[in-house]
Amino acid sequence: MVSVFKQRTKYYKSNKGELQWMLFDAKGKTLGRLASQIAKVLMGKHKPDYTPNNDLGDGVVVINAKDIVVTGHKEAQKKYIHHTGFMGGLKTIPYRRMQERHPERIIEIAVRGMMPKTKLGRAMTKKLRVFAGAEHTLEAQQPTVVEI
Repeated sequence: MVSVFKQRTKYYKSNKGELQWMLFDAKGKTLGRLASQIAKVLMGKHKPDYTPNNDLGDGVVVINAKDIVVTGHKEAQKKYIHHTGFMGGLKTIPYRRMQERHPERIIEIAVRGMMPKTKLGRAMTKKLRVFAGAEHTLEAQQPTVVEI
């Protein structure tokens, strides 16, 4: 007799109750490299029980967003473009002005571009908290410091 073993794929449920928080320091880090690491943690790809159709990722706190670095000529050439929805409402903001006024949005936009463009991707992105300075308001979550 031939014994037949069925292999079953394990599916994990989302971890809304046991959400861990990780702290990333953006001081002196390259924008794209940091954003890809953050996206990996938000999606849960750093865990062995990763499932693409469930939100198994952890929360992320980013500090020192004002000290992020871009390579090459991106500081002079990069532009952030959005449309207000009104006629003639195309807005273009240079990287330098965005860094002066809203440095946390630079990281948020970069990470959002690396997340899946689905409802689940938008839900995962909501677990990202970015702060321009070294202080953050999530001490109660006891985030673990991640070195890159």
